[in-house]
Amino acid sequence: MSDYRQASLDIWDRMAAGWEADRRWVWESSRPVSEWLVDALDPQEGETILELAAGVGDTGIAAASRLGPSGKLISTDFSQQMVDAARRRAEELGAANVEFRTMDAERMDLDEDSVDGVVCRWGYMLMADPAAALRETRRVVRPGGRLALSVWGDPAANGWASVPARVLMEHTGSPPPDPVAPGIFAMASERRTRELLSAAGFEPRRVEQVAMVQSFDSPDDHWHYVMDLAGALAMAIGALPEADQAAIRRVTEERLEPVARRPGYGLPGLCLNVLAE
Repeated sequence: MSDYRQASLDIWDRMAAGWEADRRWVWESSRPVSEWLVDALDPQEGETILELAAGVGDTGIAAASRLGPSGKLISTDFSQQMVDAARRRAEELGAANVEFRTMDAERMDLDEDSVDGVVCRWGYMLMADPAAALRETRRVVRPGGRLALSVWGDPAANGWASVPARVLMEHTGSPPPDPVAPGIFAMASERRTRELLSAAGFEPRRVEQVAMVQSFDSPDDHWHYVMDLAGALAMAIGALPEADQAAIRRVTEERLEPVARRPGYGLPGLCLNVLAE
């Protein structure tokens, strides 16, 4: 796990620049998911809300807008580069009630029962030990507090990510990954997500599939996402010779063409969103 944590940290430090450069596109594409999380969490004035794996911070900043001057958002990520990007995003949006911390969700430097709610978009499934992270989340949430999280759903409904990953495996002859190993689809199973939450002491109150569209302008833009924002997938493809990268791209585009939405190049996605207490 320690090797995975270090590798993951290195990856997301390198991905931070791409996520910041494309922050407006990421927010617009993910808006249905993030707005569901914020509405379900229902932040109240004066509360303290914690965001885990915040990335560039848009979801938490949306929650912060409901907290008023007496409330506070604690925006965290284990990547310092992401925390710095989130701080710049908050300054851009004029969010003054936000505190930024570099923090590992599996080992939180927060007191027990210190926050009213937690929001985490697309974070837990990438963590080395999501069970430990959820236990830590339970520890810091006050009695009666809540957790709103989103993870990616069925790989078949998220071809924008699963197709290039599958083509990469076919091209390199790599075996398929352990379906519950840390990764984008590690918590796609509703059953597993419920089990992890229950084991940590949470009771799921709402579990919904939330559709979204990755609204690319063209196949070129999708490939830019794959190579500059897609975490471990980007690193794996980027490590190959250019001829192999080109071959993987060609097959990916052929397989995605039937589901691409025109005009533009919209690729459908599906998230599993949960409100737990």
